[in-house]
Amino acid sequence: MSRVVYLHIGAPKTGTTYLQDRLMLNQASLSQHGVTIPTKNRFVDADLFHFRAALDLLEQDWGGTPGHAKGSWETMVKRVRRASGTVVISHEILAPAKPDKIARVMNDLEGSEIHVVYSARDLGRQLPAAWQESIKQGRKWTFNRFLTKVERGQTWFRSAMDLPVVLGSWGAKLPPERVHVVTVPHDRGPTGNELWFRFCRAFGIDPAWAPLDSERANRSLGIAETQLLRRLNRRLELPMYRDATYDSLIRELLAQEVLVSRDSIPVRLAPERFDYAEAQAERWIDWIKGSGVDVVGDIEDLRPRRPDPEARWRNPDRVSPKLQLGAALDALTVMTREAAERTDADSPVRRLRHQARRLRER
Repeated sequence: MSRVVYLHIGAPKTGTTYLQDRLMLNQASLSQHGVTIPTKNRFVDADLFHFRAALDLLEQDWGGTPGHAKGSWETMVKRVRRASGTVVISHEILAPAKPDKIARVMNDLEGSEIHVVYSARDLGRQLPAAWQESIKQGRKWTFNRFLTKVERGQTWFRSAMDLPVVLGSWGAKLPPERVHVVTVPHDRGPTGNELWFRFCRAFGIDPAWAPLDSERANRSLGIAETQLLRRLNRRLELPMYRDATYDSLIRELLAQEVLVSRDSIPVRLAPERFDYAEAQAERWIDWIKGSGVDVVGDIEDLRPRRPDPEARWRNPDRVSPKLQLGAALDALTVMTREAAERTDADSPVRRLRHQARRLRER
C-alpha cells in the first residue's frame, strides 16, 4: 500500500484555524482524489478529532472533561493505517513536542512516507497575535511581560515558534526534502488567498479538489478587548485556561464571537522589540538555507516589516478607560443574554447546545 502522511505541526497563529476548517469542509471531495482527512466518526468534526489526538499523544488534557482525549491518538493511527494515497494530520500544538513523542509518531506511522509541514510567520506579526491568543486561553500576563519571557525562551509559544528548534526535532530522522516550510505572506496575493495555495502545494493538493471555502479564522483581538479579557482572567483568580466552561463561555462566546467583531485598535509590536524579531528572522533564514528543507513561498516573508517611524504606537498595556468601557459594555450585554438563556430550563437554545455537547463528546 502506498501512503504519504503529511504532519502539519503548526505553528500557532499561522492560518491554522482556516486551514483545518477548509480541509474538514472538503473531506468528501478530497477523498475522491485520494486525500484522506482522518476523523473519528460522523459525529466528531475532523479538526476536533485532530486536536484530541494531539492532546492524547502529548499526554495533555484541556478544553474538556478529564480524560476526554484518551485513546484518540491510537484511533488516529488506526485511521491512517486504513488509508492509502495522501493523509493530512494537522494541529499546531504538535510543534513543541518532545523527542520521545516525535519518536512515537514516527514509529506508529512506520510504513508510510512521512512529511512534516511547518507554517511560519515573521515575529513582527506573530508575537502580538500569540500574546492575545494566550489571553484568550486564560493567561494574565501583560504584553511586555509576555515578550520578555519569549525573548528569554520561557514560554510555550516560544517553543512552538522557534523554527530551527522545532524542525530540528521533527526533521531529525527525515530527509530535508520531506520537511516543508510554508511561509505566511505579508500580503494576500492577487487571488486574495495566497496562503491557502501555499498549503496546497505543500500537501500536494490541487486547490480545485477543495472548492468549499471556510469562513472561520482565528482573528486577533484589539488592545481594548485583550486588556478587558486579561483583567477578567485576573479577577477570576483561577487557572481557568484548561477548563471546559471557560473554553465555551469566555473564549468561544465572548472572545471569538463578540470582542473579535468590534472595530478596534490592533495589537502591534513595540518599535524597540523589532531588533529581536529581525535577529530571529536572520537566524531562521540561515538555518533554512543550511538545512536544505523545502520552502513553499517566499523566504523573505519571514522578515518583519518595521512600522512607519511617524506612526503612533499604542501600548496594549495602557489602554484608556473609555476604550475598555466600550468593550466591557458589549461583553456585559452578551453575557447577560447568555445568563438569561441558561437559567431557562426549557430554552430551545439550551437544549440544542446540550445536544451538541453530547455529540462532540462521543
